[in-house]
Amino acid sequence: MQIYLPIAEMSVNVFLILGLGGGVGLMSGLFGVGGGFLMTPLLIFLGIPPAVAVGTEAAQIVASSVSGVLAHWRRGNVDIKMGLILTLGGFIGSFGGVELFKWLRGLGQVDLVIALCYVIFLGVVGGLMFIESIQSLVQSRRMTESGMPRKKLHQHTWIHGLPFKVRFRRSKLYISAVLPIGLGLLVGVLAAIMGVGGGFIMVPAMIYLLGMPTSVVVGTSLFQIIFVTANSTFLHATRNFTVDVVLALLLLLGGVIGAQIGAKMSVRLKGEQLRVLLALIVLLVCVKLGVDLVTTPTEMFTLGAGGKH
Repeated sequence: MQIYLPIAEMSVNVFLILGLGGGVGLMSGLFGVGGGFLMTPLLIFLGIPPAVAVGTEAAQIVASSVSGVLAHWRRGNVDIKMGLILTLGGFIGSFGGVELFKWLRGLGQVDLVIALCYVIFLGVVGGLMFIESIQSLVQSRRMTESGMPRKKLHQHTWIHGLPFKVRFRRSKLYISAVLPIGLGLLVGVLAAIMGVGGGFIMVPAMIYLLGMPTSVVVGTSLFQIIFVTANSTFLHATRNFTVDVVLALLLLLGGVIGAQIGAKMSVRLKGEQLRVLLALIVLLVCVKLGVDLVTTPTEMFTLGAGGKH
């Protein structure tokens, strides 16, 4: 069953889009990521103009994240104070990111920049996460067999000597607010330019940089993603006119259902297992995008959503 997308200026299969939304929602609840790092490339692979894919995917992430965070909220796995500080930085970053996106679009370079950002960030983050997760699994197994207590996951460094310290009781941390604000700012820029919630960077950074417990990271990540991507969606709709409401609604419907299923599945897997699985998915998407960048396109020109409005 085909449906026409007015902003993307093309027809798509309804059930295919619903299925993609459900898959991304599943990842949202399972890993604590918005899923945009996977959905945006998939939409581009289907022929959706990159600018529309970025703007519209931000809208879908909002709904799937709301659905996922509600499930984690009921289990008490959301650090509200940390989430609000991350959101503050995210708002600042998303404002700057949308303006940068508009400038690049005017130059006609936004498609290339989107693809390069995905290859670089997914390759680096996925590779580091995979290596660390494998090491953690091996170390956990050795310590379990030897009966030795596990070492603390996070070690204090000079970063924790920064000023403006805040106590985060739910995460059992006492660290500088500069860290989460800076992290939120970076994620806000990525949300605007790449159409992602930033969870693929936020989750490992919250674990290894901020030192948060894995059990709290997923829910808190989803909490800040809601507000940052909502702001990014609003700005894209009003400044760049790249949000396709029809496409967003189809993705939302599938995403809400998938997020609830993912949240239930997440409690059955260990933190290290979740990180290995997420790292593999990130690397697969990175490889696919990298191959597409260096191969000759089937069409030398693209139409729609590419000019100024």
